[in-house]
Amino acid sequence: MEPISSLIILAGGASSRMKKEALIQKDLSEEDIKQANERSKGLIGVGQQGRPLLDYVLYNAKKAGYAKIYIVIGENGQLFKEFYGSGENSSMFHGMEIFFATQFVPKDRAKPFGTADALYQATEQYPELKSTRYSVCNSDNLYSVEAFTALRNTDVPNAFIAYDRDAMEFPEERISRFALVKLDDEGYLTDIVEKPEPPQVGAYRDTMGKLRVSMNAFTFDGAKMDSFLQNCPVHPDRNEKELPTAFLNMLKEYPKTAVGIPFSEHVPDLTAKDDIIDVKNYLEKHYPTLDWE
Repeated sequence: MEPISSLIILAGGASSRMKKEALIQKDLSEEDIKQANERSKGLIGVGQQGRPLLDYVLYNAKKAGYAKIYIVIGENGQLFKEFYGSGENSSMFHGMEIFFATQFVPKDRAKPFGTADALYQATEQYPELKSTRYSVCNSDNLYSVEAFTALRNTDVPNAFIAYDRDAMEFPEERISRFALVKLDDEGYLTDIVEKPEPPQVGAYRDTMGKLRVSMNAFTFDGAKMDSFLQNCPVHPDRNEKELPTAFLNMLKEYPKTAVGIPFSEHVPDLTAKDDIIDVKNYLEKHYPTLDWE
């Protein structure tokens, strides 16, 4: 299969947890708190010269070879265009072509309808995505060049990065909330399990004895996913259409078409105010400069 050229970045969420008060202020400046309360998570200035985390996501995506970036923003996402271009159809950013899709909120809702809805609206606005493979990720997680490269070059129709839970540098209580993925002996995805009971956890170890989690880094076959994004059921508790639900429903019709690509590394995450200083420190240590050429 040809390497994938398109990456869709989901950035239209409400950032509800980020806007809550921090449990620990952790040396946050007034500007940090202001941005956390007002901006989408991927636009919070945690990098050099106050540049957003999304710069670093795009940097790694470029190094991996992605050429077309579709950023899914909310209805009030003008600031994304100020950072990454507001061309009528597309803009160029360090050699990548940037497109914006808007996740519109239904009239009977106060906030967006979830990640499956975000991806569906993007593919409706850019129908060419329905007939090709593309990758998908969050705007508030920093995935490595190696992870992006694996997603871009996979020769299986659908894939995701299956992270070793023990390699995540988060508090144990936070890690325990991550959904576990279940892979068969050939590495194909069979299930995603939210908050399994502790006695059940051992049943989800893979052939290497690892517990694997997803951090929403996917490659999808657009033609296979289309109807399942459109018809994704609403989660009964969170009242959102969630991408893992659509993914699993697609696999019921197309089994053994999605592999979990094993990775063992940390993924910096900007979910709440308490993450801001940690992410700043990580970027300062691992990305002292950004060489875009």
